[in-house]
Amino acid sequence: MPMRRGKTGVTAGVAAGLSLVFLVGATGCSSSDDDKTVVGSAGFTESEVLAQMYKQLLDKGGVKSSVKTVKNRELIEPELEKGKIAVVPEYAATMAEFLNVKKNGKDASTNAPVATPDVGATVTALNTLAGPLGLKTGQPAQAVDQNAFAVSKDFAAKNNLKTLSDLGKSGVEVKIAAGEECKTRPFCAPGLEKSYGIKVSGVDPLGVGTTAAKQAVKEGKDDLVLTTSTDATLEQFGLVVLADDKKLQNADNILPVVNAKKADKILPLLDKLAPVLTTEDLTNLNKQVDQDRKKPADVAKAYLKSKGLI
Repeated sequence: MPMRRGKTGVTAGVAAGLSLVFLVGATGCSSSDDDKTVVGSAGFTESEVLAQMYKQLLDKGGVKSSVKTVKNRELIEPELEKGKIAVVPEYAATMAEFLNVKKNGKDASTNAPVATPDVGATVTALNTLAGPLGLKTGQPAQAVDQNAFAVSKDFAAKNNLKTLSDLGKSGVEVKIAAGEECKTRPFCAPGLEKSYGIKVSGVDPLGVGTTAAKQAVKEGKDDLVLTTSTDATLEQFGLVVLADDKKLQNADNILPVVNAKKADKILPLLDKLAPVLTTEDLTNLNKQVDQDRKKPADVAKAYLKSKGLI
């Protein structure tokens, strides 16, 4: 998915994109909505579904809300500070490194990273950076969306693979379908080689989780594809994720980031989602929108009802 959401992994950035276009989607708020609590969405499927869940939980709790779509983190974070947006669904490690760069300079996430594979430590670091900006986080969900590596089911069966450690121990040399930057990013090829002893023969620059990248692995042109842990399309390509059993990737658990002045009325309602939402759930919700063409609001509503949250 990104990295469409500006993940901390292979696409490096802690930025969700460089575009300065500010778009308000069909679900966006208008001037008549000024009295409502505004939930921010980054516009891609997962963010839209999460924003709709936040909105519906707030509405259920008596807090009238609306959803505004803002296309990148550089724009949405200042809106949070100002209180124009009250809350946004975020990713713990990615947001922590975004604020790290904002405070300490563009090289901070590389030279002095604050995010780790430990969700507790990462959220603590995030709150340390967020506090002076007037921001606060809610409870991190079980659901995590981070870099993931997949192989074809046939390749996994042939080499008896379930984890990335298994791949390293197998001694099989692999070519990775990913972005060009995978060659140098610590969470991609160098990390696989260092942490798992995986032999990487090269990187096929087809992008992160793109159809072309997954098709290349399906057809055996490449061996390993870089995607994300909530990619809902892997099954249709006959691919399976190898578990990151040594925790190479940072803890990008889903959590609400809120304007601190509004935290008391918002977080008690949104924190009900944290112990319920799993990575598997989130993957399925994405699938319902992207593959089954359901509306994010409808998918969110059905899920929350199924869990007894609304």
